[in-house]
Amino acid sequence: MQEDSSRSPSYTVACEDYVHVVEFSPFSSGTPASLLAYGGNQYVVVGTCLFQEEDMEIEGVEFTVRRAFHHELRVDALAWSPESHLDRIPTIRFCTAAADRKLRLLTSDLQDRHEVKVMEGHTSYINHLVFEPTEGKQIASVSDDHTCRVWDLDGNENTTLRLRSPGISVCWHPEEVFKLMVAEKKGTIRFYDLVTQQAILSLDCGQSPLMSADWCLTNTIKVGAVAGNDWLIWDITRSSYPQEKRPAHMDKARLFKWSRANENLFATTGCPGKISSQLLIHHLGHPQPVMLGSATVGSGLSWHRTLPLCAIGGDRKLSFWMTEM
Repeated sequence: MQEDSSRSPSYTVACEDYVHVVEFSPFSSGTPASLLAYGGNQYVVVGTCLFQEEDMEIEGVEFTVRRAFHHELRVDALAWSPESHLDRIPTIRFCTAAADRKLRLLTSDLQDRHEVKVMEGHTSYINHLVFEPTEGKQIASVSDDHTCRVWDLDGNENTTLRLRSPGISVCWHPEEVFKLMVAEKKGTIRFYDLVTQQAILSLDCGQSPLMSADWCLTNTIKVGAVAGNDWLIWDITRSSYPQEKRPAHMDKARLFKWSRANENLFATTGCPGKISSQLLIHHLGHPQPVMLGSATVGSGLSWHRTLPLCAIGGDRKLSFWMTEM
């Protein structure tokens, strides 16, 4: 695919500062709009967005800031709780990770009530975190300290899984609350049973460093990752080695995320810091990327809950790409 075929974003939203992290809530907000949070140097903004594909009366995107939260440090990772919703009495709950090796659980009614619980235990940089998706009563986080830790909402550490290299990504099974996927930097992805705290299955990249991995939550036999310049896809019923592997980014790949709207669609990004950090959208039925987006120093990557649309943060803006399927 030629460089000049890259597309500018379908929609953009202006922000006040550099955006390090952007996350659509993967859960219904109870309203037609989707919850979206983005984080920067000392803040998290929670907003709602509605796109013209969802409401014909909207031109492009309608983004409404619901609340900006002060955050002591730069936000490095963020995860949404399934308990967040905007209908009836609004409740917002999300958890962040920052460079001080602490998790912060924020709960707000978007009015006066606003609580922050700080969770300490990791001894090195936290790379990723996720809420248990059915009830949201637990949070799993992975760190450079070679652990995956599972916390309750009071900040108690219930489980510590010892890893053999830094933990890079963690995903929870959408229905089976005792199944957790943990990806390690040295190229191994393991599935754990949280009851026995034992690994029940492992996958091997055959290369390292593994930078990001994701579990396809619409079809849980599929796992994807990026390592080196390549993307890799597994069918976990068939082999511990990838079914497919292709080079994607010249300057090393950074993130891998499955679409929530289509189990054959996924996105990868290149490492930030280049003049134009590439976003590639791939379809398992196509040998070449189906879309190439270019974002100046992009960071973060998140798919919309129901649309084939993904978001990336950047310098004073959010960029959204809609995939034509």
